[in-house]
Amino acid sequence: MLGRDVLSLKDFERDECFTVFQAADELATFARRRRGTDLLRGKILVTAFYQASTRTRLSTEAAMQRLGGSVLGFADPTMTRAGDFYQESLRDTVRMLELYGDVIAMRHYRQGAPAEAAGYVDVPVINCGDGWGEHPTQVLADLYTVWRERGTLDGLRVVLVGDMRMRPMHSWLYAASRFDLDMIVVCPEEMGLLPELTAELAGLGVKVRELPTVADALPEADVIYMFPVVQPDYTKRWHEPPTEVGRTPAAYQVDRRLLESAAKQGAMVLHPLPRMDELSADVDGTVYQRYFAEAFNAVVVRMALLALTLGAMP
Repeated sequence: MLGRDVLSLKDFERDECFTVFQAADELATFARRRRGTDLLRGKILVTAFYQASTRTRLSTEAAMQRLGGSVLGFADPTMTRAGDFYQESLRDTVRMLELYGDVIAMRHYRQGAPAEAAGYVDVPVINCGDGWGEHPTQVLADLYTVWRERGTLDGLRVVLVGDMRMRPMHSWLYAASRFDLDMIVVCPEEMGLLPELTAELAGLGVKVRELPTVADALPEADVIYMFPVVQPDYTKRWHEPPTEVGRTPAAYQVDRRLLESAAKQGAMVLHPLPRMDELSADVDGTVYQRYFAEAFNAVVVRMALLALTLGAMP
């Protein structure tokens, strides 16, 4: 994986996912013990975040620092020439960033921007979320969480709950083409899978069923993957906090009572966060909760991706 861009899970073969997972297993001890290693000593990660982020940016930066590398970059493009009066082109910006570091991690409000950036530079580019596109590093962490828990990614039923236009949902559905995953979606009609994506998934051999409510899907679910249905416009750089936030319809909400009455034994709830009212805080203390382990695993998986793409691990 030396020098490889991480842009889409469509680009990852099954064995390559396991390569990442095995590297993550090797590196997990450092994160768990809150210690570092010098695997990437002297290497520099450049973070170019054109859109708001908490977990993705900080966990990617933490991953690099755990590996002994350095981090520089921006999380507010309005404080750069890429976002002020000049509106510097993506091409010019990333060609400069390439001179400052060894790998670029990018989040952008425009779908396809990280892939475009990768065409301009010779260092690896990691897609940390692009508009309505994909979020490959998040879903690799999700898959790793399930694999660590269940020992397999085959023969499982995954229920995606929320807005199917969202980038993690797309990456999950592409990942299903590499594993024997039975995919079920639960979403409002206006947030359903776009026809072109449905056709693409069919071409990849991914079968997707739709159910009307979470309650209908829970008895079958091995993994319940939650995402809000109350959403900002992910094609925009920034959204002011709303004065009034919509409420999630009950059909797309999960709480402790529902899980205890309907979920199968061994089911797990994942959520990339942040959450709103779609996932109740009373789930936090249950046997179903895995989203905090998922957050820890995001650091470990990003450590693996950085180490692999920069040649510190075979």
